[in-house]
Order: sequence, then structure tokens, then C-alpha cells
Amino acid sequence: MRSIAILLFDDVEVLDACGPFEVFSVANRVAERAGSAAPFEVSLVGLTDGAVRARGGMRIGVDTTIDDPRPYDLVLIPGGVVDAVSADGRVLQWLQRLRPTAEVVASVCTGAFVLAAAGLLDERPVTTHWEDLEQLAARWPALVVHEAVRYIDHGDLATSAGISAGLDLSLHLVARWAGAEHALLTAGQMDYDWSGAEHP
Repeated sequence: MRSIAILLFDDVEVLDACGPFEVFSVANRVAERAGSAAPFEVSLVGLTDGAVRARGGMRIGVDTTIDDPRPYDLVLIPGGVVDAVSADGRVLQWLQRLRPTAEVVASVCTGAFVLAAAGLLDERPVTTHWEDLEQLAARWPALVVHEAVRYIDHGDLATSAGISAGLDLSLHLVARWAGAEHALLTAGQMDYDWSGAEHP
């Protein structure tokens, strides 16, 4: 079983966070229906133990906070309005602490700005929402920012384009860890049109 942390914060984009949660949740359901153990344990991690108010006003509860010392196999940072969270020293320290032991650190949409602020992006290609590509490249000129891709996976580091692209990245990670057939069954259960095609 792989442990997954999805960071939640005020003004998080709902689908950025809840889309990956749904993918891993449905992947667990597919496994359990086949008589296998659930392959994923997902924790919604907040800055505090109170609910966050996502973009559009949706309130989402959390399971634990960034003060929790446990490690995770996947740390996923969704996007949204990230100015405050990318400037929050506690969040950046949390990411820096988890990075050495995490199998994958990933972002959806403008979550890439948070990873960049924490110093976790390097010279390898990255991506983000199409509206924010130029801003990401301008703020961190050393980054190689790619457009017109749904996601980029380097093994230990992955970034996706905007909002719904987080579904594609998450299904790709299910395929990595539980097999391509499992990912296709998960996409089918979600009624999501996903071919499983690789991206650079």
C-alpha cells in the first residue's frame, strides 16, 4: 500500500485536489471488488486541523496537518490561488522534509508554483495550467516549462497541466503502481475517457 498526501488550503481548486482523491479512491474500490487489498491510503493534509474553503466556496475537511511527522510515498500539491501557501514557510519546510523519502512529489496546475517556491523543481521539464506557463517561467527562469502536455513524469517528480489534467496524472500513477489494466478499469469505472498514453 502506498501512502498519499494531498495538501489542502484555502482557495484550492476543487478538482485539482478532489480529482486525484477520486482516482485513488476508485482504484481502491476496483481492487477490493476483485478481491485484492486496496493499493492506496490517501490523507488530506491541511495547514491546520480545520476545514478549508476551496475556490467557489466548497468546504473540505482534512485528515491531518502538516505538523504530522509521518512520511508519504506520494506528496501531491494541487493548484488554485497559491500566493499565500507558496509563501508559507511551514508548508515549504514540510515539503523539504518530505522530499528525500517520498517516492514521488507531484503538482497539479499552479501547485507547481508551490514546489518551485520550496526549491523542489530543477532543470527538468515541468508544466502547469496554460494560463500560468509564462508566469512560472518568468519567476523561475531556470525551469524548462513545457506547454501542450497533460503531464510530465520524471519518476521522482511529476507535474500536470491545469485542473482536469490531474486526473490524467493520477491515472498514470495508478498504472505505474498497480498496472495499466488497473488504471484502465479505474478510468472506466469513473466513466473517464483515458487512453493511458504516455507523455514526456
